[in-house]
Amino acid sequence: MGTDEGLMNYLYQNLERELAQEILQGRLPAGSKLPSIRYQCEQLGLSKATVIHAYQRLEAAGLIEARFKSGFYVVGQGTNRPIPSESLVHSEPQLVDTSDLMRDIMEHSAAFDIAPQGSHSRDLPTGIVELNRSIARALRSQKEADHQYYDEPAGVAEIREQIAERYQRLGCRFTSSEVTMSAGCQHGLALALQMCCQPGDIVAVESPGFYGVLQLIESMGLKVLEIPVSAQHGMSINALETAAQNWNIKACVVTPSFATPTGACLPIAQRHQLLALSEEKDFMVIEDDIYGDLSFSQRIPPLKQLDRQGKVILCGSFSKALSRDVRMGWVVTEQFRQLRRLKMINLLAVCKFVQRGLVDFIADGSYDKHLRKQKFLLQQQRDQLIALLDQYWTPLGEVRVSQPQGGIALWVELEDRYDLNECYLQARSEGILITPGNLFTAQDRFKNCLRLSFAHNWSGPRVKALIRLAEIIKAGH
Repeated sequence: MGTDEGLMNYLYQNLERELAQEILQGRLPAGSKLPSIRYQCEQLGLSKATVIHAYQRLEAAGLIEARFKSGFYVVGQGTNRPIPSESLVHSEPQLVDTSDLMRDIMEHSAAFDIAPQGSHSRDLPTGIVELNRSIARALRSQKEADHQYYDEPAGVAEIREQIAERYQRLGCRFTSSEVTMSAGCQHGLALALQMCCQPGDIVAVESPGFYGVLQLIESMGLKVLEIPVSAQHGMSINALETAAQNWNIKACVVTPSFATPTGACLPIAQRHQLLALSEEKDFMVIEDDIYGDLSFSQRIPPLKQLDRQGKVILCGSFSKALSRDVRMGWVVTEQFRQLRRLKMINLLAVCKFVQRGLVDFIADGSYDKHLRKQKFLLQQQRDQLIALLDQYWTPLGEVRVSQPQGGIALWVELEDRYDLNECYLQARSEGILITPGNLFTAQDRFKNCLRLSFAHNWSGPRVKALIRLAEIIKAGH
């Protein structure tokens, strides 16, 4: 490490430590605004990069939060809003058997909207309107014979270049040649698992973790090994290391930024630890970066940014940041030729004119403009949802709620006496859709938990559904 780099590390760590002490000791109370980045630079003689890095680390630790066009504010540290407890998983590798409940929930769009009937807004977000126009223009401008030909296996060159450039600005070193377009992030995860694993192989996953990965593991005849998760700091890499001593793990699927369902972010030290472990134990890391663009503050670089040995396969998608109908994702790997051969087996091509529409949408700045507005709304809706839980779910006793700094969902943990599975059918019969906690595991666990999404505004019907759901849970106890 050079002298300048070492000095920068010391400076940001010093600022981070001083501010953390002021927050934890109450000298900077909850809700107070931190000095602006410019002010800190001028007063302390620090570079902008140093101050930003210190603030980002404080945010990742849950001590501060960024507010759109306003600055950084201290997050309340009181005990009135406890976060979910860290999961304690003691499991061996096992085959996945998808439950009837999981299939029923998936048939109802996986319950991202608690009250899908009667809550629809007639007004599309401006960004989606612009996206539709960009796609329509691309369709109108295609050459007459274009519809007779498949897209090339890698995808449209221009969209791959844009994806690579956006990641390069975050410090990633790959080029567009390593980017392959997929039909959404889950399709990308499937291709990545096919590259790494054979039937019977062991795949480590977060617990609770993304149910889509469990479905993929089941369909491929793989074995799942669940690793404990903290609602603040994501997968326990220490637990993963212990598991890797006992089992031959072939791949680890992880969402470092705003993991579903907890919304957790993996701290930088644990990211380095995970990569070192993957190199030592020779397993691949499959990174799900689908929520990366939805950080409420600075965009957090993906795990791939730290990868120097080709151990990370990066998967992402536009579906969560833009529209669920835009089934357009990507996979980044040095082994792109093998990946494209696998892609051609189960999907010859993805839609060319949608890709070209996205090219224009990104190039003219519409995507970044949409992200700025969308992240501001999501942060507001997260705060609304937490406030509503504080207001209306107190009759249920202690309610633990994660406080993600991005993404679209949070994790709610009720007291052990509650079983959300028993409430599911009653709630659904009244038009209320929920995702009980055991959807996010292959084991008989998390029955007293559920994921709630803040992807939609908290209109009257959704508020009524949330209140009614608490009554159903209470009555079912």
